[in-house]
Amino acid sequence: MSKTLVMKFGGTSVGSVDALKSAIQIIRDAKKDWERVVVVTSAMSGVTNLLIDSAASASQGKVDSLSATESSLREKHFAAADALVKDEAQREAVKAEIDALILSLVDLCKAIAILGEASPRAMDTVASLGERMSVRLLAAVVHDAGIPAQAIESTEFVVTNAHFQNAHPDFNVTTEKTRGKLNPLMDKGIVPITTGFIGATSEGAITTLGRGGSDYSAAIIGAVLPADEVWICTDVDGVMTTDPRIVKEAQTLPEISYN
Repeated sequence: MSKTLVMKFGGTSVGSVDALKSAIQIIRDAKKDWERVVVVTSAMSGVTNLLIDSAASASQGKVDSLSATESSLREKHFAAADALVKDEAQREAVKAEIDALILSLVDLCKAIAILGEASPRAMDTVASLGERMSVRLLAAVVHDAGIPAQAIESTEFVVTNAHFQNAHPDFNVTTEKTRGKLNPLMDKGIVPITTGFIGATSEGAITTLGRGGSDYSAAIIGAVLPADEVWICTDVDGVMTTDPRIVKEAQTLPEISYN
């Protein structure tokens, strides 16, 4: 039976043109040794905080900065698409999809401003937009680089309870749906590129798994497929005993389990 690898890329690992080029090469190299690869992506670095800040400001009736937020999100995502997606039709298509998500942020924030509050459910919908933009971008740049890839939102197969902002997966349902969605793609040699951090209730309401939830998403997918290995691709040497930016003597943990 073919071995399966789950790879997760954090925000800094997909946060710039150079970072995306590195991610493409890492995926390309992995495909040489692994027939079945799933990629899990975070939002581009800084995007989730920007989204949450926009919703928080809107809850206080402040929407003046929305146009600047729109511009910032377009610039960040479109610059990467322009640099890395050579096929014009594909490039314009992915930019249109990302633009629609940016416009949905504006609509959500205006609704939050009218209500005068941002419910946990609304905050999850807003926070999910970062991953939903990045998954489309990453799939487009990987596919354009000659690696068959397809974006798929984890809301289609990670089924959670309705504990918004810190949801927990229903592993029985998630196992069935994850295998049903991802295995057919991998059987065709396609790399599914999916969103970390988010899931959905059985009714379809978007949920988040808590900050830093993209690592958890990769572990969930790895456990239920099941994968042979889960790789967390990040800008530090590995899973550390403490924050190496604070404690210079921090050590890497050579091995941890994911299930």
